[in-house]
Amino acid sequence: MTDTTTTPATTPDPPEPPATAGPPEKAPRWSLPALLGIMVLAAVLYSWNLSSSGLNSYYSAAVLSGTQSWKAWFFGSLDAGNFLTVDKPPFVLMVMGLSCRILGFGTWQMMAPLIASALGTIWILHTSVKRVWGHGAAAIAALVLALTPITVAINRDNNPDTLLVFLMVAGAALALRAVHNGKLLPLLGSAACFGLAFNTKMLQGYIALPAVFAVYLYAANTGLVKRIVNLALAGVALAVASFWWAAAVSLVPADERPYIGGSTDGTAWDLIMGYNGLGRILGGEGNGGGGGGGGGGFSGTAGLGRMFNDVLGGQISWLLPFSAIALIGGLVLCGRAPRTDLTRAALVMWGGWTALHYLTFSLAEGTMHPYYTTALAPGIAALCAGGGLMLLRAFRADKRWLWVLPAAFAVTGAWAVVLLRRATDWNTWLWPTIAVVMALAVVGLIVFRSGNRVRLLAASLTAAIVASVAGPAAYAATELSATGGGMGGTNPTAGPTTGSGGMGGGGNRAGGGGPGGGGFPGGGQDGQTGGQANGQANGQQQGNGQTGTPPSGAPGGTGGTQQSGGTSGGPGGAMGGGGGMGGTASSELISYLKKNQDGAKWLLAVSSSQSAAQLILSSGEPVISMWGWSGSDQAMTLTKLKELAKAGDLHYIQLGGGMGGGPGGNSTLSSAVTAWVQENGTAVEASEYGGSSTSGDSSQSASVYRLDPSDVK
Repeated sequence: MTDTTTTPATTPDPPEPPATAGPPEKAPRWSLPALLGIMVLAAVLYSWNLSSSGLNSYYSAAVLSGTQSWKAWFFGSLDAGNFLTVDKPPFVLMVMGLSCRILGFGTWQMMAPLIASALGTIWILHTSVKRVWGHGAAAIAALVLALTPITVAINRDNNPDTLLVFLMVAGAALALRAVHNGKLLPLLGSAACFGLAFNTKMLQGYIALPAVFAVYLYAANTGLVKRIVNLALAGVALAVASFWWAAAVSLVPADERPYIGGSTDGTAWDLIMGYNGLGRILGGEGNGGGGGGGGGGFSGTAGLGRMFNDVLGGQISWLLPFSAIALIGGLVLCGRAPRTDLTRAALVMWGGWTALHYLTFSLAEGTMHPYYTTALAPGIAALCAGGGLMLLRAFRADKRWLWVLPAAFAVTGAWAVVLLRRATDWNTWLWPTIAVVMALAVVGLIVFRSGNRVRLLAASLTAAIVASVAGPAAYAATELSATGGGMGGTNPTAGPTTGSGGMGGGGNRAGGGGPGGGGFPGGGQDGQTGGQANGQANGQQQGNGQTGTPPSGAPGGTGGTQQSGGTSGGPGGAMGGGGGMGGTASSELISYLKKNQDGAKWLLAVSSSQSAAQLILSSGEPVISMWGWSGSDQAMTLTKLKELAKAGDLHYIQLGGGMGGGPGGNSTLSSAVTAWVQENGTAVEASEYGGSSTSGDSSQSASVYRLDPSDVK
């Protein structure tokens, strides 16, 4: 009797064996239905009412151009005439473009591969967690990922991040498989996935890579020499998968390729190192930052607490405290496990994933949009599920761990209350409910831990899990009844308005909108109204509010009258910035330009990519963006303009409407172009196409000039 009663108290580390054990050999009957149910829930969240969801017109225009020109498809050109590319590598545009080439151009055709990618991310994470911690943890990880608010918001949009996260999660899962079996092939597959992630969003695709390679180097089930050789081969695969596009672009002469948007010299290499590289971390290169505001003003001030501020907190931070506790606790429970222990390897990989993304996003001084944080979600989900299961096992087996799991749930519940109380007049019943349920659940965990009250303990655990995900679920559910993310397709968010974040709020519906075009690459497509950007009100009129006749199947439907919230006379928000950067144009003007195009390659030249994107979608014709979305691209020079006009490739150019560079602008170039056009071109009177003069501040008005070969002297 003595030995029997004292064994539990004297055993040093009873929870260690189950913590490092693999999943059961046979799947329980509920596992597949649970996964399918989560996938269906996610599919509804990501696709419901999608036809009226606000997409990013910047990328929509590039996809349309890619369906009209294979050259535009390869380079990621904004216009089918291949004057300027978007400011990202084109892999996601290639994927959407192929879908639209096969199925026709439209919202669903564009979004189908991205929604499939989002569901694939859930499936891959579920499979990876299941191999290490079993079916229960896998289901929790899938549920947490599916309900993360910012993930729901961005998966309803055509920004690159959905595909980016899919590729990175696939890379991490393959690397874990390589750690387990020591084979080279899955490691090469992992490197290829991260390389494609690089070609989706450049250096952001590499953030988790140090953790992935470090785990393989230490824990892979093979000898040290082979591990080093395999990593060297994986490095070669990574380089090939990462730089094939940039290398191909550099082989094309500069005068035969479009200007690479976002670069300072028209090259892909400059885009990699500058605007999409160090510029994101340090600011500059068109990324803003570099001061107390940090992060371009979209996500609040840079600092270690950024993920918890009033902009990002409700989007991503709900389970961050729990994931941190689960990571630390799980590593302690692994103790002195063998070097090749898969549980510890998975904890380090997903913990490294989360820590690296957290630090990068928190400290970035360059442009930092809230939706970037969706990359944190897989790491948080895996840690909460796997590490949480280890804490549960330790909680039940060892009194020394009695307080850890309840404390983790208590902190989670308290933080949920803080986040929900930030959203005034929004579901005010929710935070007290979560507080009460979580308190009862924590008490139940402690009271029913011992004895044979397994069902009551399970009920308490279930209540704690429900209380933990209730807040994120409520935020995510707002997407079902909304017409897109809180700041439109350019900066989607979920949930209620909770903060301003400087230039644009984190939040949704009731205000809190982000800049409507002045500092963004394009606007939404559904008549949403933006907030303030750089001191200018930038109303966006989109989608069903477009005037003119967009291409068949284009997102937002056919033409109509202009929605409220934009600048009078704009073709359904064709100017993106509501007159702030590109001026205005009417459907009559578009018809006039088409009628008098006279074989020109481009319908019109405007100052910004916001303006050009909306005009491309409205007219179906190539439109030149002279200086990119930020105004800093040196794509259009006076010499280039003269060449285009003399060759008859461009007859019309729009001046005014804030033209002059925009943020970080290009005032010298724009001033030279403006002066030359006004001196040599012929002004088009509004009466010629049935329009009227723009009222208000003359600096915000737009003037159209005609240029003929004879005007070039």
